[in-house]
Amino acid sequence: MSGHDGVLDAPGEVTGGRLVLLGNAIVDLVMRVPALPERGGDIVSTDTTLTTGGGFNVLTAARRLGLSAVYAGAHGTGPFGDRVRADLAREGIEMVLSPITEEDTGFCVAFVDGGGERTFATSLGAEARLTEAHATSVLATLRPGDMVQISGYGLAYPVNGPVLASLVARLPEHVRVFLDPGPLVDQIPEEVLAPVLERCDWVSCNEREGRLLTGRDDAQEAAAALAARLGPRTGVLLRADAAGCWLVPPGGEALHIPGRRVTAVDSNGAGDAHTGAFLALLGHGLDPSTAVRGANAAAAFAVTRHGPATAPTLGELLGFLDGEPLAARLSSALGR
Repeated sequence: MSGHDGVLDAPGEVTGGRLVLLGNAIVDLVMRVPALPERGGDIVSTDTTLTTGGGFNVLTAARRLGLSAVYAGAHGTGPFGDRVRADLAREGIEMVLSPITEEDTGFCVAFVDGGGERTFATSLGAEARLTEAHATSVLATLRPGDMVQISGYGLAYPVNGPVLASLVARLPEHVRVFLDPGPLVDQIPEEVLAPVLERCDWVSCNEREGRLLTGRDDAQEAAAALAARLGPRTGVLLRADAAGCWLVPPGGEALHIPGRRVTAVDSNGAGDAHTGAFLALLGHGLDPSTAVRGANAAAAFAVTRHGPATAPTLGELLGFLDGEPLAARLSSALGR
């Protein structure tokens, strides 16, 4: 497998690589509210949960579909850091770095309204304190065939951004690089974002992020414009929620992969479920089009469940796709 040309091994063959996340695993305080209050107002939450989120959701989605996963981000010392480490261990996700002793892991307050939409406010912690020594440790652990996932959240952080940009530029050729620009993409300094985009093999974004990156409102036009900006070696996914996903394979044309109509109860983590499933299915040797179809199904499953880390296991995904040709294809590729 090549780090840049997007060539996959034979379908059904696990490449031996892992998903290595250079993002941030933090704690989410999720509050379900009928609607967001007006400015200066107040509202009573109908349900409140504390859970690990952020990049943890991507790792969990990939791990539940059988891909080895590694958290290579920073984490702190304290109750939030302990919670993150315990949840990573529960999901069978390895860790690379030792805890930062001076600070706890950060947290995010996520408001989920009656329509399933989510709104966030984040307090940064140790996960935003990545150092050059951390980067050196991560480089030493990478293996041929690994897939490195980067989040725009980390690139937007004043400390993490320059460290991550330098690290990405030094990644070996045998590693494939995936970027989710995230909602803070317009706050990432150009000197940080440019070298990451230059090295990316895939970029996956939602419609808002695609618009910020290209200035195009139409999803298909934004996907094509982003692919043109990135060049022929980089693939693009533009996620359009229930409308599905626009896929532009490296050097190819924009292709619409339809979504699935479900009753959404919580969209928190849907994009992460999509990203993690796409990476897992690529890692199992599936072609990008099939991987996107599986990722669309995983995201649709996720929004029918409450909570951010609701990506399906393989059994749940196959049950969701019961009777469809895609189920047989995924079952064969993932050895079920």
